[in-house]
Amino acid sequence: MRVKTRKDRRTRVRLRQRQRISGTPERPRLAVSRSLAHISAQLIDDRAGRTIAAASSTEQAVRGRFEDGARGGNKAGARIVGAIMAERALQKGVTRVVFDRGGFLYHGRVRSVAEAAREGGLEF
Repeated sequence: MRVKTRKDRRTRVRLRQRQRISGTPERPRLAVSRSLAHISAQLIDDRAGRTIAAASSTEQAVRGRFEDGARGGNKAGARIVGAIMAERALQKGVTRVVFDRGGFLYHGRVRSVAEAAREGGLEF
C-alpha cells in the first residue's frame, strides 16, 4: 500500500506501533492524541478494554490551569495536560505506564506531554 497523505502515513505508523505496545492493568498505555487546536491523553488498559484516566485541553478543569498564553495547540498547554494526567494516574494508583505516541513524532507537544508526565511521577 502506497502512502498517499500524511494521515495515511500516521495511520500506518500507529498500527505498526500498536502491534508492539499494549496496556495491562499493572502498566497501562498512555496514549496521546493531538489536533491543531487541542491535545489529549488517556491511560488505557487494553486487556479490559477500558480507560483508567484521561485529560484533555478541552476540559474546563484543564483550561482553568492554562496561563500565560498556554492553550491546547502549543507546548505550554501540552505540558499542563501531561502534568494533570500524571496527577490523575497517581490518584488511581498507577506509577508505571507504556507511552503510545499514536503515530505522531516524539517532538513538540507530544514530547511535552511525556516530559511533564515523567516529572509528575509516572515511570516510562
